[in-house]
Amino acid sequence: VSVGDTVAEGDTLIVLESDKASMEIPAPRAGVISALIVTEGQQVVQGDPICEMSVTDGSPAVAPSQAPVADTPSTPVSAAASNRAGGLEKVVVPDTGNADGVTVIEVSVAIGDTVAEGDTLIVLESDKASMEIPSPVSGKIVALAVKEGDSVAQGDAIADVESTSGSATLASPVAQPSEPVAPVAPAAAQSKKIEPPAAEISGSLVHAGPAVRALARELGVDLTKVPSSGPRGRITKDDLHNFVKAKLSQKEAGPAVTGGTGIPAIPPVDFAAFGPVERIPMTKIHKLTADNMTRCWLNVPAVTQFDEADITDLEAFRKSMKAEAEKKGVKLTPLPFLIKASAYALAELPQVNASIDPATDEIVRKGYIHIGIAVDTPDGLMVPVIRDADQKGIWEIAAEASELADKAKNKKLKPAEMQGATFTISSLGSIGGTAFTPIVPSPQAAILGISKASIQPVWDGAAFQPRLMLPLCLSYDHRVINGGDGARFTTVLSKVLADIRHLVF
Repeated sequence: VSVGDTVAEGDTLIVLESDKASMEIPAPRAGVISALIVTEGQQVVQGDPICEMSVTDGSPAVAPSQAPVADTPSTPVSAAASNRAGGLEKVVVPDTGNADGVTVIEVSVAIGDTVAEGDTLIVLESDKASMEIPSPVSGKIVALAVKEGDSVAQGDAIADVESTSGSATLASPVAQPSEPVAPVAPAAAQSKKIEPPAAEISGSLVHAGPAVRALARELGVDLTKVPSSGPRGRITKDDLHNFVKAKLSQKEAGPAVTGGTGIPAIPPVDFAAFGPVERIPMTKIHKLTADNMTRCWLNVPAVTQFDEADITDLEAFRKSMKAEAEKKGVKLTPLPFLIKASAYALAELPQVNASIDPATDEIVRKGYIHIGIAVDTPDGLMVPVIRDADQKGIWEIAAEASELADKAKNKKLKPAEMQGATFTISSLGSIGGTAFTPIVPSPQAAILGISKASIQPVWDGAAFQPRLMLPLCLSYDHRVINGGDGARFTTVLSKVLADIRHLVF
C-alpha cells in the first residue's frame, strides 16, 4: 500500500519474511492509509508500528507488526481440540488455516502406546507447512482414527487418549522448527506464485517440509533418493545439501557418475588390495576423449554394418605406384584410397553425410564432405580433418593425411584442423583384428572402422580364388541413417574399392 490508499479490513498492508516463513500483515479495519512507518528492507520486531490509518469512525489506527495471518506456518494455528469424556480425551484436528484439508504424513503412535503430555501423535502437512499434533494429556492410546496418507480437516478425530492426569487441556500443534517454509520475496497480495514442477519422480512417501521440497525442485533432486537425518526420518536442508555435494564430488572423481542418466555408477575398487599397482594420470586429451565417447555412447542409438571389400587389385596398383610415390616424397598407404572411396560413397548417399538437429527435429544434410582420420598418439586419440575430400586427388590426399598425422603425433595440430568433419575413418588395419564396432562421433552420423585385410578363398563361379579381403565396419546413428542406407553405403564402398577406376568418373 501507499499513503492515500483505501483498504478493506483484511487487505494486505505489508509482507514480512523470516528465516522460516513469509507472512502477510492484514489491515485490522477498513479505512485510508494516512502514514507509512516502514519501508521495504527494514527490519521490524513485535510491537513496531507499520502504518497509520483513518478508519470509518474517524479515529486513527496503528497497525502493529505482530498481526497474525491464519495460514502462516510460523505462527501457531488454533489449538487442537480435546474433548474430555470421563477419563477419555478425544483429540481432533485443530484449525490448520487450510480449507482444503491437510495430509497425515506420519502417525507417531500405535494403540496401546503410553504417551506423555506434549508427545507427538501425528504429523500433518499442507502445501505451506508441516506441523506436529501433540497429545494434550498424559495417558494411553486406546483408539486411532487416522492413518498415513489420510486427508483430514479441522474437527476430524485423531485419537482417543485414556488420561492419567487430573484435568483436561488443549493441545497446540507445534510447527516443525527444522522444516521452514520456503521464503517468498515480498510482493503484492494479488501476485500469483508459480512453482517449478516437482523433482520427486517416485510415488513413495517423502517426509520433508515445504522449504526442503522447494529447494529440491530448484536443484532438480529426487527427494526419494536423499538419506534423512531428521527426527522420524524427515529430510532436512542439510541432508539435501550433503546429497548434492556428494553427487558433485563423485562427478569430479571420474566419468563413472552419469549425472542424471539413471545408470548406476561403478563402485570404486581398491586395486592395491590385490597386488602392486601403478597410477598414471590421464592426459587432457585422454580425458576429453573419454568424456566425449561416453556422451556419444549414451546419446546415439548406433548400429554397425559389417561388410568386406575385395582390394586385391587396389593393393597391386598401390604397390606398382611405390616408385612414383618416392619421387613425389609421399607415402602411399591404403588410407588415401579409403578416404577417396568414402568421399565417393558419401556423394552417392548424402543421407550418410548428415546430422540430426535435436532442437528442431531436422536432418541436416551438408553440402561439403570433410573426412576425419583417427590418429593414435602417445597422448591419446586425435582426429584431424581432410577438408573437401571429394575435390582432391589421391596424391593430394596422401600428402595431407601424412602431414596431419605427423602434426597430431607432435602436438602441433591447430583446433581448426580438427573441426568440421562430416564422416570419420578409424583404421586398425596395420595392427590387426577382424572387426570392431567404432563409436559414432556425434554430431556426425557415421564412422567407418577398418580392420586387417586377409587372404580368403572367394568363389568366382568356377573355382575358389585367393583374394585380399578388407573388413569394413560402418557404425551409424539410426536416427539419421536407416538400415537400408547403411547397407547401400558399404555396398557402394566395396564396389569402388574393388575397382578404383570408378573414382575416375
